[in-house]
Amino acid sequence: MRWAIAESGDGGARLCPLDSQGNPAGPVRTEASLVEAVRSRPEVERWVWRSTTEIYRPLLAAGVRVERCYDVQAAEALLIGHEQGQSGQARSLAAAWARLHHLPVPEDAPARAADTEPSLFDSAPVPLPPGVDEFAALLAVYAGQLARTAQTEHPDRMRLLLAAESAGMLVAAEMSQAGIPWRADIHRELLDTLLGERFPGGLEPRRMAELAEEVSRAFGVRVRPDLPAEIVRAFARAGVEVSSTRKWELQRIDHPAVAPLLAYKSLYRVHTAHGWSWLDQWVHGGRFRPEYLPGGTVSGRWTTNGGGALQIPKIIRQAIRADPGWTLVVADAAQMEPRVLAAVSRDPALMDAAGRREDLYADLAARGFGGDRARAKLALLGAIYGQTSGDALTHLAALRRRYPAAVAYVDDAAHAGVEGRLVRTWLGRTCPPVPAEENLSGFTGTPAARARGRFTRNFVVQGSAADWALLVLAGLRRSIAQAGLRAELVFFQHDEVIVHCPAPEAATVVAAIATAADTAGLLAFGPTPVRFPFTTAVVDCYGDAK
Repeated sequence: MRWAIAESGDGGARLCPLDSQGNPAGPVRTEASLVEAVRSRPEVERWVWRSTTEIYRPLLAAGVRVERCYDVQAAEALLIGHEQGQSGQARSLAAAWARLHHLPVPEDAPARAADTEPSLFDSAPVPLPPGVDEFAALLAVYAGQLARTAQTEHPDRMRLLLAAESAGMLVAAEMSQAGIPWRADIHRELLDTLLGERFPGGLEPRRMAELAEEVSRAFGVRVRPDLPAEIVRAFARAGVEVSSTRKWELQRIDHPAVAPLLAYKSLYRVHTAHGWSWLDQWVHGGRFRPEYLPGGTVSGRWTTNGGGALQIPKIIRQAIRADPGWTLVVADAAQMEPRVLAAVSRDPALMDAAGRREDLYADLAARGFGGDRARAKLALLGAIYGQTSGDALTHLAALRRRYPAAVAYVDDAAHAGVEGRLVRTWLGRTCPPVPAEENLSGFTGTPAARARGRFTRNFVVQGSAADWALLVLAGLRRSIAQAGLRAELVFFQHDEVIVHCPAPEAATVVAAIATAADTAGLLAFGPTPVRFPFTTAVVDCYGDAK
Protein backbone atom coordinates (compact mmCIF):
# COMPACT_ATOMS: atom_id res chain seq x y z
CA MET A 1 0.00 0.00 0.00
CA ARG A 2 1.30 3.45 -0.91
CA TRP A 3 0.10 6.84 0.21
CA ALA A 4 0.79 10.34 -1.05
CA ILE A 5 1.48 13.03 1.51
CA ALA A 6 2.17 16.77 1.38
CA GLU A 7 2.54 19.46 3.95
CA SER A 8 -0.24 21.98 4.31
CA GLY A 9 0.28 25.65 4.90
CA ASP A 10 -0.70 25.48 8.58
CA GLY A 11 1.98 22.91 9.49
CA GLY A 12 -0.35 19.96 9.02
CA ALA A 13 -0.55 17.40 6.24
CA ARG A 14 -2.87 16.15 3.50
CA LEU A 15 -2.70 12.54 2.45
CA CYS A 16 -4.54 9.71 0.72
CA PRO A 17 -4.01 6.13 -0.48
CA LEU A 18 -3.10 5.53 -4.13
CA ASP A 19 -3.86 2.86 -6.72
CA SER A 20 -1.31 1.32 -9.07
CA GLN A 21 -1.67 4.18 -11.57
CA GLY A 22 -1.03 6.80 -8.92
CA ASN A 23 -4.64 7.94 -8.64
CA PRO A 24 -6.41 8.46 -5.29
CA ALA A 25 -7.83 5.20 -3.95
CA GLY A 26 -9.67 6.82 -1.09
CA PRO A 27 -10.63 10.18 0.35
CA VAL A 28 -8.06 12.90 0.92
CA ARG A 29 -7.53 13.31 4.63
CA THR A 30 -6.24 16.26 6.60
CA GLU A 31 -4.09 15.80 9.69
CA ALA A 32 -2.87 18.42 12.12
CA SER A 33 0.72 17.17 12.00
CA LEU A 34 2.90 15.65 9.29
CA VAL A 35 4.77 13.69 11.93
CA GLU A 36 1.63 12.20 13.47
CA ALA A 37 0.13 11.47 10.06
CA VAL A 38 3.09 9.23 9.25
CA ARG A 39 3.63 7.87 12.75
CA SER A 40 0.02 6.69 13.01
CA ARG A 41 0.20 4.69 9.76
CA PRO A 42 2.99 2.12 10.15
CA GLU A 43 1.19 -0.14 7.69
CA VAL A 44 2.01 2.18 4.76
CA GLU A 45 4.65 0.46 2.63
CA ARG A 46 5.72 3.47 0.58
CA TRP A 47 5.18 7.19 1.02
CA VAL A 48 5.01 9.38 -2.08
CA TRP A 49 6.24 12.88 -1.34
CA ARG A 50 7.78 15.92 -2.92
CA SER A 51 11.34 15.64 -1.62
CA THR A 52 13.00 13.43 0.98
CA THR A 53 15.48 16.16 1.82
CA GLU A 54 12.65 18.53 2.72
CA ILE A 55 10.19 16.12 4.35
CA TYR A 56 12.05 13.18 5.89
CA ARG A 57 14.47 15.07 8.12
CA PRO A 58 11.68 16.59 10.26
CA LEU A 59 10.25 13.09 10.60
CA LEU A 60 13.63 11.71 11.69
CA ALA A 61 14.04 14.52 14.18
CA ALA A 62 10.75 13.38 15.74
CA GLY A 63 11.89 9.75 15.84
CA VAL A 64 9.78 8.60 12.88
CA ARG A 65 11.30 6.35 10.21
CA VAL A 66 9.64 5.01 7.09
CA GLU A 67 10.25 1.78 5.22
CA ARG A 68 10.13 3.13 1.66
CA CYS A 69 9.40 6.31 -0.20
CA TYR A 70 9.01 7.66 -3.72
CA ASP A 71 10.87 10.94 -4.10
CA VAL A 72 9.14 12.92 -6.87
CA GLN A 73 12.02 15.34 -7.21
CA ALA A 74 14.64 12.58 -7.56
CA ALA A 75 12.42 10.75 -10.04
CA GLU A 76 11.97 13.89 -12.13
CA ALA A 77 15.72 14.32 -12.46
CA LEU A 78 16.13 10.76 -13.75
CA LEU A 79 13.12 10.85 -16.06
CA ILE A 80 13.89 14.17 -17.72
CA GLY A 81 17.45 12.99 -18.23
CA HIS A 82 16.23 9.77 -19.82
CA GLU A 83 13.66 11.44 -22.05
CA GLN A 84 15.57 14.44 -23.27
CA GLY A 85 19.15 13.92 -22.24
CA GLN A 86 18.74 17.07 -20.20
CA SER A 87 20.88 16.25 -17.18
CA GLY A 88 20.90 19.01 -14.60
CA GLN A 89 17.50 20.45 -15.53
CA ALA A 90 15.10 21.77 -12.90
CA ARG A 91 13.57 18.91 -10.91
CA SER A 92 11.32 20.46 -8.27
CA LEU A 93 7.63 19.62 -7.97
CA ALA A 94 6.89 23.01 -9.50
CA ALA A 95 9.15 22.23 -12.48
CA ALA A 96 7.58 18.81 -12.99
CA TRP A 97 4.08 20.29 -12.79
CA ALA A 98 5.01 22.95 -15.37
CA ARG A 99 6.34 20.30 -17.79
CA LEU A 100 3.17 18.29 -17.33
CA HIS A 101 1.12 21.31 -18.39
CA HIS A 102 3.53 22.54 -21.10
CA LEU A 103 4.25 25.75 -19.23
CA PRO A 104 7.54 27.62 -18.66
CA VAL A 105 9.66 25.62 -16.24
CA PRO A 106 10.87 27.49 -13.13
CA GLU A 107 14.49 27.19 -12.12
CA ASP A 108 15.42 25.25 -9.03
CA ALA A 109 16.39 27.20 -5.94
CA PRO A 110 20.09 28.19 -5.81
CA ALA A 111 22.39 25.68 -4.18
CA ARG A 112 22.56 26.18 -0.45
CA ALA A 113 25.81 26.73 1.41
CA ALA A 114 26.78 23.81 3.63
CA ASP A 115 25.33 23.75 7.13
CA THR A 116 26.88 21.96 10.07
CA GLU A 117 23.69 21.10 11.93
CA PRO A 118 21.01 18.78 10.48
CA SER A 119 18.26 21.07 11.76
CA LEU A 120 19.44 23.73 9.31
CA PHE A 121 19.14 21.55 6.23
CA ASP A 122 15.55 22.51 5.50
CA SER A 123 14.95 24.97 2.67
CA ALA A 124 11.82 26.43 1.13
CA PRO A 125 10.54 24.56 -1.96
CA VAL A 126 10.18 26.27 -5.32
CA PRO A 127 6.63 27.73 -5.21
CA LEU A 128 3.87 26.50 -7.46
CA PRO A 129 1.89 29.04 -9.51
CA PRO A 130 -0.78 30.97 -7.60
CA GLY A 131 -3.94 28.96 -7.17
CA VAL A 132 -2.28 25.56 -7.73
CA ASP A 133 -2.84 23.24 -4.79
CA GLU A 134 0.35 21.43 -3.75
CA PHE A 135 -1.31 18.13 -2.95
CA ALA A 136 -3.21 18.11 -6.24
CA ALA A 137 0.05 18.93 -8.05
CA LEU A 138 1.82 16.08 -6.25
CA LEU A 139 -0.86 13.58 -7.32
CA ALA A 140 -0.84 14.81 -10.93
CA VAL A 141 2.96 14.76 -11.22
CA TYR A 142 3.26 11.34 -9.62
CA ALA A 143 0.65 9.79 -11.94
CA GLY A 144 2.39 11.45 -14.86
CA GLN A 145 5.76 10.06 -13.79
CA LEU A 146 4.35 6.54 -13.59
CA ALA A 147 3.05 6.91 -17.15
CA ARG A 148 6.39 8.31 -18.34
CA THR A 149 8.25 5.46 -16.67
CA ALA A 150 6.09 2.94 -18.54
CA GLN A 151 7.16 4.56 -21.81
CA THR A 152 10.92 4.25 -21.21
CA GLU A 153 13.06 1.78 -23.12
CA HIS A 154 13.13 -0.71 -20.22
CA PRO A 155 10.27 0.19 -17.84
CA ASP A 156 11.07 -2.46 -15.23
CA ARG A 157 14.66 -1.29 -15.00
CA MET A 158 13.62 2.34 -14.72
CA ARG A 159 11.13 1.51 -11.95
CA LEU A 160 13.94 -0.23 -10.09
CA LEU A 161 16.23 2.75 -10.57
CA LEU A 162 13.61 5.20 -9.28
CA ALA A 163 13.01 3.00 -6.23
CA ALA A 164 16.75 2.68 -5.60
CA GLU A 165 17.35 6.42 -5.90
CA SER A 166 14.53 7.11 -3.45
CA ALA A 167 15.93 4.51 -1.06
CA GLY A 168 19.29 6.24 -1.31
CA MET A 169 17.63 9.49 -0.27
CA LEU A 170 16.31 7.80 2.88
CA VAL A 171 19.72 6.32 3.68
CA ALA A 172 21.42 9.68 3.14
CA ALA A 173 19.06 11.45 5.54
CA GLU A 174 19.44 8.72 8.15
CA MET A 175 23.24 8.75 7.90
CA SER A 176 23.29 12.52 8.32
CA GLN A 177 21.21 12.17 11.44
CA ALA A 178 23.27 9.31 12.89
CA GLY A 179 26.64 10.86 12.10
CA ILE A 180 30.05 9.24 11.90
CA PRO A 181 31.43 8.50 15.40
CA TRP A 182 34.36 10.87 15.77
CA ARG A 183 36.87 11.33 18.59
CA ALA A 184 37.72 15.03 18.62
CA ASP A 185 40.46 14.49 21.24
CA ILE A 186 42.26 11.98 19.03
CA HIS A 187 41.85 14.26 16.03
CA ARG A 188 43.48 17.13 17.94
CA GLU A 189 46.35 14.89 19.03
CA LEU A 190 46.92 13.89 15.41
CA LEU A 191 46.96 17.53 14.31
CA ASP A 192 49.36 18.50 17.09
CA THR A 193 51.70 15.66 16.11
CA LEU A 194 51.53 16.31 12.38
CA LEU A 195 51.45 20.10 12.29
CA GLY A 196 53.03 21.23 15.52
CA GLU A 197 51.75 24.06 17.67
CA ARG A 198 49.42 26.69 16.33
CA PHE A 199 50.43 30.33 16.09
CA PRO A 200 48.03 33.26 16.54
CA GLY A 201 46.98 35.53 13.71
CA GLY A 202 46.30 32.80 11.15
CA LEU A 203 50.00 31.95 10.73
CA GLU A 204 50.96 28.46 9.54
CA PRO A 205 51.53 25.79 12.20
CA ARG A 206 55.13 25.22 13.21
CA ARG A 207 55.88 22.14 11.10
CA MET A 208 54.45 23.70 7.93
CA ALA A 209 56.46 26.87 8.55
CA GLU A 210 59.61 24.78 8.94
CA LEU A 211 58.97 22.94 5.68
CA ALA A 212 58.25 26.20 3.88
CA GLU A 213 61.61 27.49 5.08
CA GLU A 214 63.32 24.32 3.79
CA VAL A 215 61.73 24.80 0.37
CA SER A 216 62.92 28.41 0.24
CA ARG A 217 66.46 27.43 1.24
CA ALA A 218 66.54 24.76 -1.47
CA PHE A 219 65.63 27.36 -4.09
CA GLY A 220 67.89 30.04 -2.58
CA VAL A 221 65.04 32.54 -2.59
CA ARG A 222 61.89 33.07 -0.56
CA VAL A 223 58.93 31.23 -2.11
CA ARG A 224 55.46 30.28 -0.94
CA PRO A 225 54.87 26.53 -1.25
CA ASP A 226 51.09 27.02 -1.31
CA LEU A 227 51.28 29.01 -4.58
CA PRO A 228 51.80 26.59 -7.50
CA ALA A 229 52.68 29.31 -10.01
CA GLU A 230 55.43 30.59 -7.72
CA ILE A 231 56.87 27.09 -7.35
CA VAL A 232 56.83 26.50 -11.12
CA ARG A 233 58.76 29.77 -11.63
CA ALA A 234 61.26 28.81 -8.92
CA PHE A 235 61.97 25.50 -10.65
CA ALA A 236 62.36 27.32 -13.96
CA ARG A 237 64.97 29.62 -12.42
CA ALA A 238 66.77 26.48 -11.27
CA GLY A 239 66.74 25.11 -14.82
CA VAL A 240 64.00 22.54 -14.17
CA GLU A 241 60.91 22.68 -16.34
CA VAL A 242 57.63 21.58 -14.73
CA SER A 243 54.07 22.28 -15.82
CA SER A 244 52.48 21.87 -12.39
CA THR A 245 53.16 20.95 -8.79
CA ARG A 246 51.29 17.65 -8.97
CA LYS A 247 52.86 14.87 -6.95
CA TRP A 248 53.51 12.55 -9.89
CA GLU A 249 55.38 15.29 -11.76
CA LEU A 250 57.47 16.43 -8.79
CA GLN A 251 58.51 12.86 -7.95
CA ARG A 252 60.35 12.62 -11.28
CA ILE A 253 62.58 15.59 -10.42
CA ASP A 254 65.97 15.41 -8.73
CA HIS A 255 66.05 18.64 -6.72
CA PRO A 256 66.46 19.31 -2.97
CA ALA A 257 63.17 21.26 -2.85
CA VAL A 258 61.09 18.25 -3.87
CA ALA A 259 61.04 16.31 -0.56
CA PRO A 260 60.07 19.25 1.71
CA LEU A 261 57.64 20.52 -0.92
CA LEU A 262 55.80 17.19 -1.09
CA ALA A 263 55.74 17.00 2.71
CA TYR A 264 54.39 20.56 2.88
CA LYS A 265 51.65 19.82 0.34
CA SER A 266 50.54 16.77 2.32
CA LEU A 267 50.30 18.75 5.57
CA TYR A 268 48.68 21.69 3.79
CA ARG A 269 45.81 19.44 2.65
CA VAL A 270 45.27 18.17 6.18
CA HIS A 271 45.47 21.67 7.67
CA THR A 272 43.04 23.29 5.24
CA ALA A 273 40.58 20.41 4.73
CA HIS A 274 40.52 18.66 8.14
CA GLY A 275 42.42 20.92 10.49
CA TRP A 276 41.44 22.59 13.75
CA SER A 277 38.93 24.92 12.10
CA TRP A 278 37.22 21.99 10.35
CA LEU A 279 37.06 20.08 13.64
CA ASP A 280 35.47 23.01 15.47
CA GLN A 281 32.94 23.52 12.68
CA TRP A 282 31.87 19.98 11.87
CA VAL A 283 32.31 17.68 14.88
CA HIS A 284 29.79 18.07 17.71
CA GLY A 285 28.70 15.63 20.38
CA GLY A 286 31.12 12.97 19.20
CA ARG A 287 29.71 12.89 15.66
CA PHE A 288 30.56 14.26 12.23
CA ARG A 289 27.29 14.81 10.38
CA PRO A 290 27.84 15.59 6.69
CA GLU A 291 24.96 16.24 4.33
CA TYR A 292 25.07 13.50 1.68
CA LEU A 293 23.82 14.27 -1.83
CA PRO A 294 22.72 11.05 -3.60
CA GLY A 295 23.20 11.33 -7.35
CA GLY A 296 25.42 14.34 -6.79
CA THR A 297 27.41 13.48 -9.92
CA VAL A 298 26.02 12.68 -13.35
CA SER A 299 27.10 9.04 -13.00
CA GLY A 300 24.98 8.63 -9.88
CA ARG A 301 27.84 8.69 -7.40
CA TRP A 302 27.22 10.55 -4.17
CA THR A 303 28.77 13.82 -3.10
CA THR A 304 28.44 15.86 0.07
CA ASN A 305 27.52 19.46 0.73
CA GLY A 306 30.62 20.57 2.58
CA GLY A 307 32.68 18.77 5.20
CA GLY A 308 34.80 16.68 2.84
CA ALA A 309 33.32 13.41 4.11
CA LEU A 310 34.31 11.54 0.95
CA GLN A 311 37.94 12.72 1.07
CA ILE A 312 38.99 11.89 4.63
CA PRO A 313 42.81 11.41 4.68
CA LYS A 314 44.04 8.06 5.93
CA ILE A 315 45.82 9.60 8.89
CA ILE A 316 42.67 11.41 10.03
CA ARG A 317 40.66 8.18 9.86
CA GLN A 318 42.33 7.29 13.17
CA ALA A 319 39.81 9.66 14.78
CA ILE A 320 36.83 7.60 13.59
CA ARG A 321 36.27 5.27 16.54
CA ALA A 322 33.34 3.12 17.57
CA ASP A 323 31.52 3.95 20.77
CA PRO A 324 32.33 1.80 23.84
CA GLY A 325 30.83 -1.66 23.37
CA TRP A 326 30.24 -0.97 19.69
CA THR A 327 32.32 -1.69 16.60
CA LEU A 328 32.69 -0.57 12.99
CA VAL A 329 31.95 -2.96 10.14
CA VAL A 330 33.86 -1.56 7.16
CA ALA A 331 32.93 -3.20 3.86
CA ASP A 332 34.70 -2.51 0.58
CA ALA A 333 33.32 -3.85 -2.71
CA ALA A 334 36.07 -5.86 -4.36
CA GLN A 335 36.84 -4.81 -7.98
CA MET A 336 33.32 -3.46 -8.33
CA GLU A 337 33.48 -1.83 -11.76
CA PRO A 338 35.17 -4.73 -13.63
CA ARG A 339 32.53 -7.06 -12.21
CA VAL A 340 29.79 -4.69 -13.31
CA LEU A 341 31.32 -4.63 -16.80
CA ALA A 342 31.10 -8.41 -16.87
CA ALA A 343 27.43 -8.30 -15.86
CA VAL A 344 26.30 -5.56 -18.27
CA SER A 345 28.33 -6.76 -21.27
CA ARG A 346 27.22 -10.38 -20.86
CA ASP A 347 30.68 -11.46 -22.00
CA PRO A 348 30.70 -15.22 -21.24
CA ALA A 349 34.40 -15.50 -20.45
CA LEU A 350 34.52 -12.37 -18.30
CA MET A 351 31.35 -13.38 -16.44
CA ASP A 352 32.90 -16.76 -15.77
CA ALA A 353 36.08 -15.11 -14.49
CA ALA A 354 34.07 -12.76 -12.28
CA GLY A 355 32.31 -15.73 -10.74
CA ARG A 356 35.33 -17.93 -10.08
CA ARG A 357 37.47 -16.00 -7.62
CA GLU A 358 37.33 -13.09 -5.24
CA ASP A 359 40.45 -11.69 -6.93
CA LEU A 360 39.20 -11.07 -10.45
CA TYR A 361 42.55 -9.72 -11.68
CA ALA A 362 44.39 -12.86 -10.55
CA ASP A 363 41.86 -15.00 -12.39
CA LEU A 364 42.20 -12.89 -15.54
CA ALA A 365 45.98 -13.11 -15.30
CA ALA A 366 45.95 -16.88 -14.94
CA ARG A 367 43.63 -17.35 -17.90
CA GLY A 368 44.78 -14.77 -20.40
CA PHE A 369 47.82 -12.74 -19.36
CA GLY A 370 50.51 -15.29 -18.60
CA GLY A 371 49.97 -15.02 -14.87
CA ASP A 372 50.83 -11.30 -14.80
CA ARG A 373 48.21 -9.80 -12.47
CA ALA A 374 49.46 -6.24 -12.93
CA ARG A 375 49.12 -6.52 -16.70
CA ALA A 376 45.62 -8.00 -16.44
CA LYS A 377 44.52 -5.20 -14.09
CA LEU A 378 45.99 -2.53 -16.35
CA ALA A 379 44.22 -4.00 -19.38
CA LEU A 380 40.81 -4.22 -17.75
CA LEU A 381 40.91 -0.79 -16.13
CA GLY A 382 42.31 0.64 -19.36
CA ALA A 383 39.28 -0.69 -21.22
CA ILE A 384 36.93 0.95 -18.71
CA TYR A 385 38.72 4.27 -18.36
CA GLY A 386 39.85 4.70 -21.94
CA GLN A 387 43.61 4.30 -21.44
CA THR A 388 44.46 3.43 -25.02
CA SER A 389 48.09 4.47 -25.44
CA GLY A 390 51.47 2.95 -24.62
CA ASP A 391 51.41 -0.36 -22.76
CA ALA A 392 47.67 -0.01 -22.16
CA LEU A 393 47.05 -0.26 -25.91
CA THR A 394 48.99 -3.54 -26.13
CA HIS A 395 47.19 -4.92 -23.12
CA LEU A 396 43.84 -3.83 -24.50
CA ALA A 397 44.47 -5.82 -27.67
CA ALA A 398 44.99 -8.93 -25.55
CA LEU A 399 41.84 -8.20 -23.60
CA ARG A 400 39.89 -7.70 -26.81
CA ARG A 401 40.88 -11.16 -28.01
CA ARG A 402 40.00 -12.79 -24.71
CA TYR A 403 36.83 -10.85 -23.84
CA PRO A 404 35.46 -9.41 -27.09
CA ALA A 405 31.92 -8.68 -25.87
CA ALA A 406 33.14 -6.75 -22.82
CA VAL A 407 35.51 -4.57 -24.83
CA ALA A 408 32.88 -4.05 -27.54
CA TYR A 409 30.44 -2.84 -24.87
CA VAL A 410 32.65 0.01 -23.73
CA ASP A 411 33.88 0.66 -27.27
CA ASP A 412 30.29 1.15 -28.43
CA ALA A 413 29.68 3.57 -25.56
CA ALA A 414 32.81 5.51 -26.51
CA HIS A 415 31.75 5.69 -30.17
CA ALA A 416 28.34 6.99 -29.11
CA GLY A 417 29.97 9.70 -27.07
CA VAL A 418 32.28 10.75 -29.89
CA GLU A 419 29.27 11.02 -32.20
CA GLY A 420 27.34 13.15 -29.70
CA ARG A 421 24.80 10.45 -28.83
CA LEU A 422 23.50 9.57 -25.38
CA VAL A 423 24.38 6.45 -23.41
CA ARG A 424 22.65 4.94 -20.40
CA THR A 425 23.49 2.78 -17.44
CA TRP A 426 22.00 -0.69 -17.30
CA LEU A 427 19.02 0.58 -15.31
CA GLY A 428 18.54 3.71 -17.41
CA ARG A 429 20.44 6.62 -15.85
CA THR A 430 21.39 8.82 -18.81
CA CYS A 431 24.60 10.72 -19.49
CA PRO A 432 24.54 14.50 -20.11
CA PRO A 433 24.15 15.67 -23.71
CA VAL A 434 26.75 17.46 -25.78
CA PRO A 435 26.95 21.10 -24.62
CA ALA A 436 24.52 23.31 -26.51
CA GLU A 437 27.34 25.51 -27.81
CA GLU A 438 28.90 22.58 -29.70
CA ASN A 439 28.00 22.10 -33.36
CA LEU A 440 27.12 18.41 -33.72
CA SER A 441 27.77 18.41 -37.44
CA GLY A 442 31.42 19.16 -36.78
CA PHE A 443 31.72 17.57 -33.36
CA THR A 444 33.19 14.18 -34.31
CA GLY A 445 36.95 14.29 -34.54
CA THR A 446 37.42 17.23 -32.20
CA PRO A 447 39.30 17.02 -28.86
CA ALA A 448 35.96 17.62 -27.14
CA ALA A 449 34.48 14.61 -28.94
CA ARG A 450 37.37 12.38 -27.93
CA ALA A 451 37.07 13.53 -24.32
CA ARG A 452 33.35 12.82 -24.39
CA GLY A 453 34.05 9.36 -25.78
CA ARG A 454 36.30 8.59 -22.82
CA PHE A 455 33.58 9.88 -20.50
CA THR A 456 30.77 7.80 -22.02
CA ARG A 457 33.02 4.71 -22.09
CA ASN A 458 33.38 4.99 -18.34
CA PHE A 459 29.84 6.24 -17.69
CA VAL A 460 28.09 3.02 -18.71
CA VAL A 461 30.20 1.06 -16.21
CA GLN A 462 30.67 3.55 -13.38
CA GLY A 463 27.03 4.62 -13.52
CA SER A 464 25.79 1.02 -13.53
CA ALA A 465 28.05 0.35 -10.54
CA ALA A 466 26.53 3.35 -8.74
CA ASP A 467 23.04 2.01 -9.44
CA TRP A 468 24.04 -1.41 -8.07
CA ALA A 469 25.49 0.20 -4.94
CA LEU A 470 22.16 1.95 -4.28
CA LEU A 471 20.46 -1.43 -4.28
CA VAL A 472 23.08 -2.73 -1.85
CA LEU A 473 22.35 0.16 0.51
CA ALA A 474 18.61 -0.38 0.24
CA GLY A 475 18.93 -4.09 0.94
CA LEU A 476 21.29 -3.60 3.86
CA ARG A 477 19.08 -0.93 5.40
CA ARG A 478 16.06 -3.20 5.13
CA SER A 479 17.90 -6.20 6.63
CA ILE A 480 19.03 -4.15 9.62
CA ALA A 481 15.47 -2.93 10.22
CA GLN A 482 13.83 -6.34 9.78
CA ALA A 483 16.30 -7.99 12.16
CA GLY A 484 15.58 -5.36 14.80
CA LEU A 485 19.26 -4.48 15.11
CA ARG A 486 20.60 -1.35 16.76
CA ALA A 487 23.17 -1.10 13.97
CA GLU A 488 23.22 2.11 11.95
CA LEU A 489 24.61 2.97 8.54
CA VAL A 490 27.01 5.86 9.11
CA PHE A 491 29.13 6.23 5.96
CA PHE A 492 29.00 5.48 2.24
CA GLN A 493 31.06 6.29 -0.80
CA HIS A 494 30.91 4.63 -4.17
CA ASP A 495 32.43 1.25 -3.19
CA GLU A 496 32.57 1.37 0.59
CA VAL A 497 30.08 1.35 3.45
CA ILE A 498 30.53 1.58 7.22
CA VAL A 499 28.03 0.25 9.75
CA HIS A 500 28.33 1.23 13.42
CA CYS A 501 26.85 -1.51 15.60
CA PRO A 502 27.00 -3.15 19.02
CA ALA A 503 29.84 -5.67 18.98
CA PRO A 504 27.52 -8.71 19.29
CA GLU A 505 25.71 -7.65 16.09
CA ALA A 506 28.86 -7.51 13.93
CA ALA A 507 28.62 -11.03 12.51
CA THR A 508 24.97 -10.48 11.58
CA VAL A 509 25.86 -7.21 9.84
CA VAL A 510 28.70 -8.85 7.89
CA ALA A 511 26.31 -11.53 6.66
CA ALA A 512 23.69 -8.91 5.80
CA ILE A 513 26.19 -7.01 3.65
CA ALA A 514 27.08 -10.15 1.69
CA THR A 515 23.42 -10.97 1.16
CA ALA A 516 22.63 -7.41 0.09
CA ALA A 517 25.44 -7.51 -2.50
CA ASP A 518 24.22 -10.78 -4.00
CA THR A 519 20.60 -9.62 -4.03
CA ALA A 520 21.55 -6.30 -5.63
CA GLY A 521 23.42 -8.13 -8.40
CA LEU A 522 20.40 -10.31 -9.12
CA LEU A 523 17.95 -7.39 -9.04
CA ALA A 524 20.07 -5.10 -11.18
CA PHE A 525 21.48 -7.47 -13.78
CA GLY A 526 19.37 -10.60 -13.59
CA PRO A 527 20.79 -14.11 -13.19
CA THR A 528 24.50 -14.13 -14.10
CA PRO A 529 27.54 -16.04 -12.86
CA VAL A 530 29.07 -12.78 -11.63
CA ARG A 531 29.82 -12.48 -7.93
CA PHE A 532 30.01 -9.18 -6.05
CA PRO A 533 32.11 -9.91 -2.95
CA PHE A 534 32.93 -7.40 -0.22
CA THR A 535 36.18 -7.24 1.72
CA THR A 536 34.92 -6.74 5.26
CA ALA A 537 36.79 -5.68 8.40
CA VAL A 538 35.37 -5.49 11.92
CA VAL A 539 37.39 -2.86 13.76
CA ASP A 540 37.21 -0.32 16.55
CA CYS A 541 38.99 2.30 14.44
CA TYR A 542 38.36 3.13 10.77
CA GLY A 543 42.08 3.71 10.27
CA ASP A 544 42.72 0.03 11.05
CA ALA A 545 40.36 -1.26 8.35
CA LYS A 546 42.87 -0.98 5.50
